Amino acid sequence: MCRLFLARMVSASSRLRKNPSPNRLRSDSVVAHCLGLAAMRGRDRQTGKLFSYVSPEALVPADHPLRAIKRLADAALDRLSGDFGALYAATGRPSIAPEMLLRALLLQAFFSLRSERQLMQQVTYNMLFRWFIGLAMDAPVWDVTVFTKNRDRLLEGEIARGFLVSLLADPQVTPLLSSEHFSVDGTLIEAWASMKSFRPKDGSGEPPAPGRNAERDFHGEKRSNATHASTTDPDARLFRKSSGQPAQLCHMGHLLMENRNGLVVDTRLTQATGTAEREAAASMLGDLPARGRITVGGDKLFDTQDFVAEMRRLGVTPHVAQHTNGRRSAIDGRTTRHAGYAVSQRVRKRIEEAFGWMKTVGGLRKTRHRGTARVGWQFTLTAAAYNLVRIPKLLAA
Repeated sequence: MCRLFLARMVSASSRLRKNPSPNRLRSDSVVAHCLGLAAMRGRDRQTGKLFSYVSPEALVPADHPLRAIKRLADAALDRLSGDFGALYAATGRPSIAPEMLLRALLLQAFFSLRSERQLMQQVTYNMLFRWFIGLAMDAPVWDVTVFTKNRDRLLEGEIARGFLVSLLADPQVTPLLSSEHFSVDGTLIEAWASMKSFRPKDGSGEPPAPGRNAERDFHGEKRSNATHASTTDPDARLFRKSSGQPAQLCHMGHLLMENRNGLVVDTRLTQATGTAEREAAASMLGDLPARGRITVGGDKLFDTQDFVAEMRRLGVTPHVAQHTNGRRSAIDGRTTRHAGYAVSQRVRKRIEEAFGWMKTVGGLRKTRHRGTARVGWQFTLTAAAYNLVRIPKLLAA
């Protein structure tokens, strides 16, 4: 029977190709059976369903890392509800929920997305992103300018700092924090500005050459922050990290870390100067609630008479590294002889883990914004994202 059927199919193959019919699939299956092919193989039918009744919640695995992060983020945002309400008018067209905007920006830090435009592209087709933000599968995606229009509102309300504080105030998180031992450090954040934009403040110098990326000759020109400024980001400063390193336009970010589990408890972003790290450290430590005497670990840059004196005035024991290269240290054996000093010096290096994550994963090696205020807002939110990655692991330990 198979031989007779195959003979008929061969004679009619051209007719079937030119005039396909509903019986084509049934005939193909019979041919496959007669030829000894696998009859259980499924068909590659790429047809989508008109309706779907599966929610994103059901599609995300129960043990996915973002589930624990989302619970912490939602609880922190819920505690900020009153702050959000104060930023919006009582009447008018309802806006996109600020909680959704912040969840989207957290995803940008978690997944190293280079721009908000790329973030919106991901939200268009990424089911996991829609679930984390709180968007339905068929909900329209916002225009990328939504972030531009709402950033100033969130900036004025200091929402990034409020979110960091709200996250650390979670009843699950509070036991993880030390209230006595801290570490402080700073890092350079490359500005979104070219060296070609660093021009004399008085308008002198050769005019810019025509073209999109015109050449400019810097040879023989003396440039400093006193006489020059960036026309792209006036808040950026020309600064070099150490001798032998190139000078670049940058901002300076500062972190205050508690020493028990290495979580970030406060941030600052300032202009890059030689004294910015010590000034920011004094400001962050001064904002801590009074709970008795505390310690702070730091590198050799903090070993100055003025900083040590300021710490003692604030009731803080300075466990800073001694700088004895051609000079006398500001601290002596009365501080270094204690075992706690060695512990602080060992633990303080963990602050580099936060800086490393924020620059490589969080995308802050070179900022995407201009101005101290906007870069500082993004710096604080990225520090909160780092805490969100760390806290679920600490709670599960």
